[in-house]
Amino acid sequence: MAQIEEPPYTVVTKEAEFELRDYAPYIVAEVTVEGDRDSAASAGFRVLAGYIFGGNTSQSKIAMTAPVTQSKGEKIEMTAPVTQTASGSSWVIRFMMPKTYTMNALPKPDDERILLKQIAGRRVAVLQFSGLWTEGNLDTHRAELAALIAKKSLKPKGSSSYAFYDPPWKPFFWRRNEIMQEVEKR
Repeated sequence: MAQIEEPPYTVVTKEAEFELRDYAPYIVAEVTVEGDRDSAASAGFRVLAGYIFGGNTSQSKIAMTAPVTQSKGEKIEMTAPVTQTASGSSWVIRFMMPKTYTMNALPKPDDERILLKQIAGRRVAVLQFSGLWTEGNLDTHRAELAALIAKKSLKPKGSSSYAFYDPPWKPFFWRRNEIMQEVEKR
């Protein structure tokens, strides 16, 4: 089975499940979806999967990458890999595009809701965990990451994002999940 491409990064610091990473720039396809986190993630995933499976001007298939990221939609620039982020009831779902593409080389999405964006290099605090994608599990790990960021005197930027590397049918105890928070470089 072929290895799924992930965004390139360098580990600055690692302690147990916590990492401070410097990410190189990369391109994402993103869509903003209304609703609760679960339904928004599912709907956003379907929209973006349609794009990479040929729903584009050249009807080209684009390789799947990991992670799928989700974060609350915000008015400030979000900079996470392929993420899920939220604001109110909207969530931004992202797929990282393979590094073989440039902004000019990517086919235009057929779905007008999909935006292609260049994400700048940045420093990100990350907490890895396994388990189900329940609100309780995500909230627990988001609070743990926030405490680690404060303990290390790091300054967060924007909102945290969830990164999911595995399909929902993979046993929950083997899933690779992350809470990610961009922080200022010192």
